[in-house]
Amino acid sequence: MLLVSLLLPEVGAALLFLLRPARAWVRNWLVMASALLTSACVAVCLLTPGDHQLTLLRLSSYLSVSFRLDGLGRVFAGLVAFLWPLASLYGIEYMRHEGGENHFFGFYLISYSVTLGIAFSEDLMSLYVFYELLTLATLPLVMHGMKAKAVHAGRTYVYFSLGGAALGFLALVTVIHYSGASNFTAGGIPQLASAPLNVLLMMYVLGFFGFGVKAAVFPFHHWLPKAGVAPTPVTALLHAVAVVKAGVFAVIRLTYSCFGADLLRGTWAHTLCLCVTLVSILFGSAMAVKEQHMKRRLAYSTMSNLSYVLFGALLLTADGLRGGLLHMCYHALMKIVLFCCVGAVMIYTGKTDIREMRGLGKRMPFTMALFLMCSAALVGVPPLIGFGSKWALATAGVASGNWLGVAGAAVLLISAVLTAIYVLVPALSAYALPLSAVAGLEERSYDPGLCMKIALSVVVFVILVLCFFSAPLSRFLGQVAAQLC
Repeated sequence: MLLVSLLLPEVGAALLFLLRPARAWVRNWLVMASALLTSACVAVCLLTPGDHQLTLLRLSSYLSVSFRLDGLGRVFAGLVAFLWPLASLYGIEYMRHEGGENHFFGFYLISYSVTLGIAFSEDLMSLYVFYELLTLATLPLVMHGMKAKAVHAGRTYVYFSLGGAALGFLALVTVIHYSGASNFTAGGIPQLASAPLNVLLMMYVLGFFGFGVKAAVFPFHHWLPKAGVAPTPVTALLHAVAVVKAGVFAVIRLTYSCFGADLLRGTWAHTLCLCVTLVSILFGSAMAVKEQHMKRRLAYSTMSNLSYVLFGALLLTADGLRGGLLHMCYHALMKIVLFCCVGAVMIYTGKTDIREMRGLGKRMPFTMALFLMCSAALVGVPPLIGFGSKWALATAGVASGNWLGVAGAAVLLISAVLTAIYVLVPALSAYALPLSAVAGLEERSYDPGLCMKIALSVVVFVILVLCFFSAPLSRFLGQVAAQLC
């Protein structure tokens, strides 16, 4: 079933490229069938006990492309499998305004397959292969339309991603050299304990920054706001699930399943990486306040929130990792709704400046209601889901016994205030302020069509459920974190 889950989107993409259906309903049914069947196969894998090990390709006695579904892989795969079909449904309506749907959805499905390959990877070698493939699969999506800005954004994205992967490759070579293998092991690969510590720490830092490029850690974040030029179904997944979460996932794998928390705890590498996450949180939040373009503001917000997850993971405690994983899931849900709402505003009203949201609640009641709710959740207003994950991160930071953990709790508070400024204030202005006289909007509804509404409603329904019934998810993530630590 792991292999079927990886192949189904590839088959759907191949049919789109070969048949190039001229009728929209044929293409739409093919895209949705591929996405839904893939998610159903992933669900079977997630709900079936066992690790489901599979070796796809053996290059040598210690190099292979292999799959195994452990607890951490289940978290990432489940998140991807839930959100991808909904983003595809949203994209069906959105891409009518962009064109080139066959080409777009072909690479969209390939990206789904590659992202699942990252989640299923059994070892660092396999993860690295799919990590590189994700850059190549998403590049045509970023450059869709081939306008000058899109081409420039694509070049920036690929330069940063391939450069980061090169640093990650050094960490991969180091792990294989000193351990003879790169299989993920809870608590870290035991053979690395006898390797020279300074070499390991240096290579870990390079790996952290290398895989952290996709997580937009400071100072390797420049590609993320530029990638906002892509169609919203792409940026919603880039900034909520696929690319950025793949970077976070890779860093967690490197930290807990390769080098190990015991080897890193209290070292200069640990301190340096924690400091970088705190700087990234503050920098991303501050830049989001300054930015006036809707999608770029949310991109800087993503940079900040990804470092929330990394902060929790780098506390190197079970509670910290649980808080990080909780925020990884919650942020994906909140941010995909925020991006999709902004995308609806942009294509149905032509507005791109955050200041042009004032009064839009009267013209887009459905869209702005969801935007307001998810904005409040992102700030951390109780009882919405953002409060739960931020509380878990802050309490884990204070309890860690590390002065950077306490500093991190303070940074989270400052970031929450900045978040309220850059996302909640514009959301409230849509209701509290009158529509601008020069807005040029007629007296009618500008809300999106049925496909967008269904996709957004499903995600918001899950968010509302998790606001009051998050204990099962929190317990499961706690078990995953305990196993890794």
